Amino acid sequence: MDDATRTEIEAAAFRRLLEHLDSRKDVQNIDLMDLAGFCRNCLSKWYRAAAAERGVEMEDAEAREIIYGMPYSEWKANHQR
Repeated sequence: MDDATRTEIEAAAFRRLLEHLDSRKDVQNIDLMDLAGFCRNCLSKWYRAAAAERGVEMEDAEAREIIYGMPYSEWKANHQR
């Protein structure tokens, strides 16, 4: 498998993970941390770090909005217990 194909497959799997998390707003970050050792906030930090490694600077709020699909404050107000 060439690098471009691998990157496309990884990107598709990541998008699917985000879709899955979006469909399971009932699952709280603490639940994810307890069971999987990472949460949506971890994903946003990893996303921001990967962007920075490629020279793309972004704020935490920008990365969280990409992961949560909405501003973090909105997600918290609507879905956090």
